[in-house]
Amino acid sequence: METNHPRHDGAPAAEVHPVDQIRPVGTLFLFAVQHILVMVAAPVSSVFLIAKALNLSDALSSALLSSVFVFCGLGSILQSVGIGRIGVRLPFIMLPGGAATILFISIAQGTDLQTAAGAVILTGIFYILAVTLFVRILKYFPPLVIGTMVVVIGISLVKVTGLLFTGRPGTEHFGDPRQLLLALVTIALTVLCFRFLRGFLRQLSVALGLVGGTLFAMALGETHFISLAAGPLISTPTLFPFGMPHLDLVAAIPMLVWSLASMAEATGQTVINGEIVGREVDPPRDVPRVIRSDGIISIIGGLFGTPVMVTSGENIGIVRASGVRSRYVTAVAGALLVVIGFTPLARMLNGIPPAVVGGTAVVVFAIISVLGIQMLARVDFTRTGNLVTCTLALALGLLPVLIPGMYHSLPANVQTIFGSGVAMSALVAVLLNLLFHHCGARDRDDLAKEPDAGPQARPADYRI
Repeated sequence: METNHPRHDGAPAAEVHPVDQIRPVGTLFLFAVQHILVMVAAPVSSVFLIAKALNLSDALSSALLSSVFVFCGLGSILQSVGIGRIGVRLPFIMLPGGAATILFISIAQGTDLQTAAGAVILTGIFYILAVTLFVRILKYFPPLVIGTMVVVIGISLVKVTGLLFTGRPGTEHFGDPRQLLLALVTIALTVLCFRFLRGFLRQLSVALGLVGGTLFAMALGETHFISLAAGPLISTPTLFPFGMPHLDLVAAIPMLVWSLASMAEATGQTVINGEIVGREVDPPRDVPRVIRSDGIISIIGGLFGTPVMVTSGENIGIVRASGVRSRYVTAVAGALLVVIGFTPLARMLNGIPPAVVGGTAVVVFAIISVLGIQMLARVDFTRTGNLVTCTLALALGLLPVLIPGMYHSLPANVQTIFGSGVAMSALVAVLLNLLFHHCGARDRDDLAKEPDAGPQARPADYRI
């Protein structure tokens, strides 16, 4: 609830925007925990993949898990609170990038761990240097482009998290009925909380659904929290865990190419987050703040062995579902993530069954796609250019999501762009938007609707 604070002269002060409101400590804590419960699978699975693929020792894996949680927390605080032109001051959570984790493993397997860590540092530097150029093309990201990207982002996340309870096709446990049951019970409990709870408890529906799903899993014997508690009581990030990072620009090229798609994704996430919380986003001002934060945290995190850290859209669905828009919620979540990074909780959170996390995440991430559809609903699709742009951007963006590996015969660097649904949808949407709205005369449908429109789009076209 927005409140007015009286000024010294007796006149009412300007209303505090919900994004800037500091809620009572108790509610801040509970809402922060809700964000953590939804995002916890990402850092844990990231470290698990790296440890298994690169045969890391238990001690090194524990130190890496600690580092990832700590830098997730520091990045979330930086984005939520902001320092000068670093941090966007919106409710955001930072996570290790999924594609970035795969690229980290690939570079390490092709060279060594020191070179992989160096690639992370180089990518962080590239973020900071390239954002000045990137901001100049943001005028080519109108709601048509961003809305299409957000739809693909949501669908991509639903597919990735759906695998947590379906398993991968072709594996022994694919479609295990017990795992499907856990996910469906979690989803059902979440829906029931939204339907029958009111006020504060309703805002915690996502967390309550996840807790209920976990309790159901415990009754079925599907949890293993006690075994995960074994180990050191205090974990600490380790500086240079793989040795001194090796800065090899050639080896880092796949990660640098991917970072371009990451910046485009950050644009869509920033705009949609601003829309959800009701704060106008100015992309040329706010997107660089997001990307600079990603770069700084990735540079420092690379010194401690983490993959590239990115501001995630995973928590955007939580903000929309709960209606809690305060950036201090995610700031507190960041502080809790730092604390978790130094305790056994980092290991124990991995005891939440993947199917339960997947069921929760599917609900949250599907909301992101709906928000993209909501943004596209404001686009005039009677214009041929808009219709063709959205149609092809969705089709070519969803193909690599629906048919993984379809570009496996292409060079690795090309696969990095074409194989990412978000990158592909952004690339196609931007190019077609340029073709129809920025190159010469517009198509006839557009000219008929806007007889006075020039060849250039209005400057505010990208704003929400």
